Amino acid sequence: MRIVVVFNLKAGVKPEDYEAWARSVDIPAVRSLTSVSGFEVFEATHLLGSDATPPYRYVEIIDVAAPEGFGDDVSSAKMQQISKAFQEFADSPQFLVTRNIESGA
Repeated sequence: MRIVVVFNLKAGVKPEDYEAWARSVDIPAVRSLTSVSGFEVFEATHLLGSDATPPYRYVEIIDVAAPEGFGDDVSSAKMQQISKAFQEFADSPQFLVTRNIESGA
């Protein structure tokens, strides 16, 4: 299972503050979860072939290897603290749970 998270920062949040937190706290913590096989955070820099601003500035890709354990992992006290901090940065994040159309997983 892959979860794609798209979001913008809340008004007043500096990108460098969010990115420093993501590199030092969020990314290492999510990657350490036993149910997660990969986690990356991207900044959307532009729309291909356009000068328009992307609708979302940040994209997270969470590869969940063990969906049955993911709920327990993210319910831990440590991850609840990280989730609360994330909510201070992110303005209405959208969590898209995906299915691979080739493999069905």
